[in-house]
Amino acid sequence: MTDKTIVNTFAEKATKYFSNLKIPKRLPKEISILNPYSKKEVNNAIQWFFKKYFDDNKNRVFVFGINPGRFGGGLTGISFTDPVALREECGIENDLGDRQELSSKFIYRMIKEYGGVKEFYTNIFITALYPLAIIKDGKNYNYYDSLKLCESLKTQIASAIKEQIKFGADERFAVCLGRKNAKYFNEINKAHNFFDEIRALDHPRYIMQYKLKHADAYIRNYLKALK
Repeated sequence: MTDKTIVNTFAEKATKYFSNLKIPKRLPKEISILNPYSKKEVNNAIQWFFKKYFDDNKNRVFVFGINPGRFGGGLTGISFTDPVALREECGIENDLGDRQELSSKFIYRMIKEYGGVKEFYTNIFITALYPLAIIKDGKNYNYYDSLKLCESLKTQIASAIKEQIKFGADERFAVCLGRKNAKYFNEINKAHNFFDEIRALDHPRYIMQYKLKHADAYIRNYLKALK
């Protein structure tokens, strides 16, 4: 029996996509992948989140991170959103813990400057080139940190971008977080013509760890790129 459920809104498309993600079977042996969407609590959280902020057919500017961190999107299923931000900024109660993530702190500081979560998510969707958290030796790992891993995920990354665009993307441009991430994204985009332009920004983790004193200037750069 086939699933004939019709999904029309951005929220419905996004919820269905993320809820059906699977961990790839072939990976370098030292790499593990976390799929937060396999947990009922996370699925409940993303349903509430998308229903609250994306329950429409509006196209949005897409912002692509690298792959979720284990204490942010790797916990909540929502990119750059740790459990504390999910509760305190998005108004969605959860029992996913109280661990805060540096990148999430920066993003929600920037969102406040943008005009708040409602205004921001009405116009912007934040996601990742690879939608699941990658772990090596118990620590966050980027898809491009290993050529072997990067090559093994290349097809899946292209597919993830293509499928997420269907939610409702403004294809005139996309924003990419992380300079090295942008290098790979530009290569993929050149091959598939997903977006007319890729705008690269420094990654929130880099800003919070090395450029914290200049965070306000980086926030202005973000707002300029997004607006």
